[in-house]
This record gives sequence, C-alpha cells and structure tokens, in this order.
Amino acid sequence: MSAAMSRPFLKMNGLGNDFVVVEARTQPFSPTAAEVRAIADRTNGVGCDQLIAIEPPKPDQDGVDARVRFWNADGEEIGACGNGTRCVGWLLMQASGRDEATMLTQAGVLKASRAGERLVSVDMGEPGLDSREIPLSEPHDTRALDVTLYDHRALSGPPACASMGNPHVTFFVADLDSVPVREAGGAIEHHPLFPHAVNVGFAQVRDRHNIRLKVWERGTGLTKACGTGACAAVVNAARRDLTDRTATVVTDGGELLVEWRADNHVIMTGPAAVDFAGELP
Repeated sequence: MSAAMSRPFLKMNGLGNDFVVVEARTQPFSPTAAEVRAIADRTNGVGCDQLIAIEPPKPDQDGVDARVRFWNADGEEIGACGNGTRCVGWLLMQASGRDEATMLTQAGVLKASRAGERLVSVDMGEPGLDSREIPLSEPHDTRALDVTLYDHRALSGPPACASMGNPHVTFFVADLDSVPVREAGGAIEHHPLFPHAVNVGFAQVRDRHNIRLKVWERGTGLTKACGTGACAAVVNAARRDLTDRTATVVTDGGELLVEWRADNHVIMTGPAAVDFAGELP
C-alpha cells in the first residue's frame, strides 16, 4: 500500500455489520479499489464489510461536522451505509461532547443523535420510491415489481423497491429459513433491471410491528445487519400495508428500530460499538 495509507484506524460494528473507520480530517485518504479490497480481506487484511473515511467539511459547508465516505468490500465507493453512519455519528458525538452530529455523505446530509447508552438515532432522509430514483433500467411500479428476478417458490410474490441513498429490493416471504439467500442474493444483485446493482432484502413480517430480515449487500455479500436495508424493508412493508410505519427489524446481528415519519423522513435507531484500534500497514 502507499505510504499515505499508513495511519491509525478503529474497527467498529453496528449489530455485527463491521467497519474499518479511518480518520482523514488531517491527512487525505484516497484508497484505490485494490487497497480497499486488501483492507477488507478477512484473511490477509483487517477484515470488514465496509471501509469508512471521516473527512473535514468544506469551508462553505456550515453546520456539517464531517464529510463521510463509504466503500464496499469489493472496492466500490457507495452513497450511504446506515450502520456505518451510526458508528461515525457516535464517534463525532463522543469527540465533541454534544448529543448531535451532522454528516455529509454522497447520499446527502445525515444527522445523528444520542438515543441512550451507545444507542444512536440517524435521520436517513427521505426514501426514493420512483424508478428513476432507485434507479431501475425501465419504469416499474416500485411498490410491487411485475418481473421475476429469481425463480424460486419462496420468492414468487412481487418484491418492492426503494432507495435509501443506495438501491434496495425487498422480497416478502412466509418463511425466511426456506429462502436460498446467498444464491438468490448473488444472482439478483447484478440483474439487468438494476444498472448500479442492488442490495437484496428478504423480509418475514411477523406482525405489524416486527420484521425479521436478511440482506445480501451489493459488493459485500450476506452481512449480519444492514441499516439501509432495514429502513427499506419498513418503508416497503408500510407501502404494502404489511406493517405500520414504525417497526422493529430483527437481523442476525440484533435489532434496529425504524420509523418512517409523517414528514417522510426515515429514522433508524440502534447500537454502535468499538471493537479495537489498529494501524493500517
């Protein structure tokens, strides 16, 4: 790796969705895709689902505490990461002593606030529900796609789509344990309907306030939790009247509370944890 890559990092996680977080407010950090993949490699690198850089705001960005960039494990830079935003928000609030932090991402301005001991709420903004906002390669009713993305009896019902700063498709299934998540997720991720690839969620609605969820993340694969995926699942479930607009999303890593407010903003609340500190080689 380049000499500019030699710097401290924090390994963090939100519900087991894990990140390498690099402080880049005093020293520029522009990793190549190959360097991102090397850092994310769980055998020879640090190992993570996403790499995150905290950068200084530009002089004209009043009210912004930091710019935040995200890369998936495959080296591609992405617009948003819900669990990662929560972790960075917690770091910024710890450093400032305040109860709020404002971050600028490729997906827009995201605001975090304290919600309890190591609990953070993030305003993820408004969901994109139009075909062009997700985006799709052709117009569709995003509430219920009339196209078969993967041929399996457990996925026979029409999925729904939403953007939470990154594209998501959500399948609603009767029994999550019967779904071939890895096979279906890997196949659907690069379906021609999604020109920028897609995150694939598999949701089992337990009742109007509770969803069990697994997410195949584009560029990363199956993760223990996905914050934007949880947000998309609640938005899509509420649009179909499968749940109310506030629901607990249960992932393999733990629980997230998601509220799709009347002002159209999606609020996600969950934990943030620091695993260890280290230095990139």
